[in-house]
Amino acid sequence: MNSSLKIKLTLLLLLVIGANGFSQAKLQIKDAKKNFGFVKKGDIVKLDYEITNIGNQPLLLNNIEIECSCTTAEYDKDPILPGKTSVITIIFDTKSAYDRQDRTVSVTSNDSKGPHKLRYKGVVLKT
Repeated sequence: MNSSLKIKLTLLLLLVIGANGFSQAKLQIKDAKKNFGFVKKGDIVKLDYEITNIGNQPLLLNNIEIECSCTTAEYDKDPILPGKTSVITIIFDTKSAYDRQDRTVSVTSNDSKGPHKLRYKGVVLKT
């Protein structure tokens, strides 16, 4: 094989590998940090986080990891298509919490830059 052909094949291979590297899902979170202010102990706090796929492949939310049993998450398990938006709702039950709260939820997806963090904080007042 002559050197010119080797160079062309190498460039073609790099082009194919590079093109695959740009083909991916990318998760963007609008307002990843939220403050729920002051609530009374026993209140249920619901926080909506808007998730947009700014990539060019479907975004798959694989797992949502939560720090404590006082928090749950609701979200659509269907793929988020490129350019589309979905919502993750974090539900914080304050019956076992009081005083200042600062919590993090980890979102794992097929975005190579993940996991992404959702954060919420506020104060739970004793009743």
